[in-house]
Amino acid sequence: MASIAIALRLAGFLQLGEWAALDLYFRLRPAEPADKRIVIVGIDEPDIRYAGQWPIPDKVLAELLAKLKQQNPRAIGLDLYRDLPVPPGHDALVAVYNSTPNLIGIEKVVGDPKNPDVAPPPELKKLGQIAANDFLIDADGKVRRSFLYLTDSEGQFVFGLGFRLAWIYIEQIQGIGPELTEEQFVKLGEGIFPPFESNDGGYVRANAAGYQILLNFRGASCRVMGNRCPYQIVSMRDVLEDKIPADLIRDRIVLVGSTAESLRDHFFTPYSSGLVTIPQPTSGVEIHAHLTSQILSAALQGRPLIKSWDENLELLWIFFWSSAAAILSWRCGYSGNKMETIARVSLIVLAVVSLVSSTFVAFIYGWWIPVVPPLLAFGLSSIAIAIYIARTAGDIRKAFGRYVNNEVVASLLENPQGLKLGGECRRVTILLSDLRGFTAIAKPLPPEKVVTLLNIYLQKMSDIIDQYHGTIDKFIGDAILVIFGAPNSGEDDADRAVACALAMQLAMEEVNANLTRLGLPFIEMGIGIHTGEVVVGNIGSQNHANYTAIGNEVNLASRIESYTVGGQVLISDVTRNEVKTGLRINDKISVQPKGFDQAIAIHDIGGIAGRYCIFLPRKEPNLFTLKEEIPLYYTILDGKHVSNTKYKGTLVKFSFKGAQMRGDHLIEQFSNIKINLLAPDAREGEDLYAKVMGKSQEGNGYLLRFTSVPPAIGAVLRALYDSLLPKK
Repeated sequence: MASIAIALRLAGFLQLGEWAALDLYFRLRPAEPADKRIVIVGIDEPDIRYAGQWPIPDKVLAELLAKLKQQNPRAIGLDLYRDLPVPPGHDALVAVYNSTPNLIGIEKVVGDPKNPDVAPPPELKKLGQIAANDFLIDADGKVRRSFLYLTDSEGQFVFGLGFRLAWIYIEQIQGIGPELTEEQFVKLGEGIFPPFESNDGGYVRANAAGYQILLNFRGASCRVMGNRCPYQIVSMRDVLEDKIPADLIRDRIVLVGSTAESLRDHFFTPYSSGLVTIPQPTSGVEIHAHLTSQILSAALQGRPLIKSWDENLELLWIFFWSSAAAILSWRCGYSGNKMETIARVSLIVLAVVSLVSSTFVAFIYGWWIPVVPPLLAFGLSSIAIAIYIARTAGDIRKAFGRYVNNEVVASLLENPQGLKLGGECRRVTILLSDLRGFTAIAKPLPPEKVVTLLNIYLQKMSDIIDQYHGTIDKFIGDAILVIFGAPNSGEDDADRAVACALAMQLAMEEVNANLTRLGLPFIEMGIGIHTGEVVVGNIGSQNHANYTAIGNEVNLASRIESYTVGGQVLISDVTRNEVKTGLRINDKISVQPKGFDQAIAIHDIGGIAGRYCIFLPRKEPNLFTLKEEIPLYYTILDGKHVSNTKYKGTLVKFSFKGAQMRGDHLIEQFSNIKINLLAPDAREGEDLYAKVMGKSQEGNGYLLRFTSVPPAIGAVLRALYDSLLPKK
């Protein structure tokens, strides 16, 4: 981006912008005091009427110069073309020429078809009292440079009017004239005047012929400034009528020139226009006064000239701000919260203000440092980084989001602190879902079928979790651990968790429909929810870490989930109290999870009201009494471990989802058991898994809910179930 800005600058496309910035700095610069060493005698419209004609007759001009000469000025600059006599009174004017050695006339050295050169007064040329009044006009029509000297058509040096007048002034008070330094720079008094070069400041390949310097104006045109004019200005008729103080011009430089608008001796300068004002030109005689004042102030008081950096330093300056923009924009691309975003954007704004203000302060001290190219480079770099971050973040979100929840991805991308190891205590609601009997279901399937089944299931569940703004902690095989409240928390975390769980259970119908079309087995899911304080953050090593939640509350959510059967949502009493929306509670159960000292209450949730309005259909078990009890063996599971002890029992009642079993061995509620039916059609070795939901009202019977039914056993149960249905 810096290279693009530099290329545009070197091609000249930024030159107008740099000139505009320079003009603005001139107008914003603190006002300088008037230079009392210079007096301008302006010839305005009333003066032309007073003289009776234009050009001013030689007689009137001779009288004017004689009156000025009487006050003993140090130098007189006659900024009027006088190559031919203007009768009457030419002899009188020539007499004044011959008797006034500090009178300097003008000629126009450089000419073109539209503005031809103008010869000097021949009498003054013979006396060597001639200077050039040529102006350099930039492409936008403004004067920003002037000549110390230039070469005429005969190859002779001709000094600029302002330089010649300042030279005479200093020579009279210090007895010294101009000289050349070792670098061949013009020196006058304390002032050294390096020549303008074609690429100085904001210029690109400008014409640097002659010995030019940048003008350091004192202020705007006198007709705009009024009483704050940088120079004392009087009219020609006031001088002729002796209406000026007797010592006004003593020991000063006098410039005589036209200020009448009809004479069109006006030029635009940096002060000519503001943002909304109409451009106001400055008379040529005032511009000569500015150059004269600039040379005097530099030579006598050390007032700074307008200087510029070496071109290589300017290129480094552009590259510096381009780099600064890239760094700041990169940092601002990672915003953890709104206040931090505001602070970082404010930092970018502060950087821009620093760039502009630093170049403005430098200008006050005489340095013209590029502002538009670094601003452009700053903007281009900021935009480029913003586009890069947006595209990269999009790609990362798309790829990384397949493994981590979108909100975690956003937190990591928008906050560089999010990538550091460590955690924080958060009150969150934890949802854990798990497929019932998935190990037995997957066992007979080929691996690719298992993957297909899981992908269909997990994709649908992930979409619903994202819809309710849950953070997927991890997929644990067929289980999903979800956090509500991290990395972003809300007041409705518990409500969203319950609504999400109910929506997930409703979506299982669609999941199973898709599985059936692919010839895959039917699956069921149980969900447990709990709320509590956990540690969440990046846990792991520098090489591999997970954004996860750890703590006893996660374990309790897992224990609650273990009590569920297919299609069920169980929540802890803590979560029940956190939910602000009405719930349909099917049942309340007291359990004592393994590893916990006290019993807890859990609730079987059938729906949530309010803005979510999600309800599960009621499915009351419809058990049919078997004509003949089916003998079986059952084994009690301890977690994932199967006991070696088998107990005898019989199925007394039956439905396709569950059964009533009679057995002599005491079984605790919510225990998981493995059953081997001894029915004639049951294959030996086929295992049926169930969860004990409680005791039946009939003796030593237990109510079972099947959790895993192998296909072969499923066929037996289906046939048995159909045989028990009432005949139509």
